[in-house]
Amino acid sequence: MTTRTFLVHGLLAGLLAGIAAFVVAYTVGEPQIDKAIALEEVAGAPASDGHDHTHADPSQDAAGHSHGDEAVVSRTTQSTLGLATGTLALGVVLGGFTGLLAAAGLGRLGGLRPAASTAVMALLAAVSFSVVPFLKYPATPPAVGSGETIDSRTAVYFGFLAVSVLGVLAAVAVARRAARRWTGVPGVLAGAATYVAVVAVAALAFPKIDELGSFPAGLLWDFRIASLLTLVALWAVIGAALTALVDRTWRQHSAAQARKELAASL
Repeated sequence: MTTRTFLVHGLLAGLLAGIAAFVVAYTVGEPQIDKAIALEEVAGAPASDGHDHTHADPSQDAAGHSHGDEAVVSRTTQSTLGLATGTLALGVVLGGFTGLLAAAGLGRLGGLRPAASTAVMALLAAVSFSVVPFLKYPATPPAVGSGETIDSRTAVYFGFLAVSVLGVLAAVAVARRAARRWTGVPGVLAGAATYVAVVAVAALAFPKIDELGSFPAGLLWDFRIASLLTLVALWAVIGAALTALVDRTWRQHSAAQARKELAASL
């Protein structure tokens, strides 16, 4: 099995994962975003003083429709075509990346077969790339956070994500070295402890972001649960589909190799 095989399998798994993520995000996530946008519009609406000011706003036409703040892309397009494009692109990228990781990990995780090795690599990728960063900096809906701090918040998030990924790489290295010295279980425990220590220190060192203000706690909870479910769907399909494809290819390769050896022995 070549690296190209893993990459192609990863891209296909990512495409399927993107479709699954779109279904989950559209079903459980978009209603929460609509509610958050409605709250943002209500909060940003100017208070009425009882007088008619429609004649004083040149940005409005005779029907009272404002043209100054029109969205370049409609909300309907954002929640359908835009969402689908985003989830499919993300799924393909993460699927291909996971496929390459699975190829790199083949034969380097003890005596695990290709399918088991692939499943482990997909799990490590999901935990380090999405789950742990989400726990430190969970997703926030519209109307939350200041536009002036978006650059700093983005930089902090990706900084923590980089530490998480580097931490899992260090954990794998520690686990392999410990497994050679002792047995498999102590090696796994040593690797897990290494990763937990790295992300725990990083979580304490990185700043806390709290710009929720008076945003409703119930809506925030629902939005974050929906975001987490979307991530789970994405990574679950990547892991399951990639593992199944790798196992199928490996079995076909093994059967073909066995037939060649049998033919050579006759």
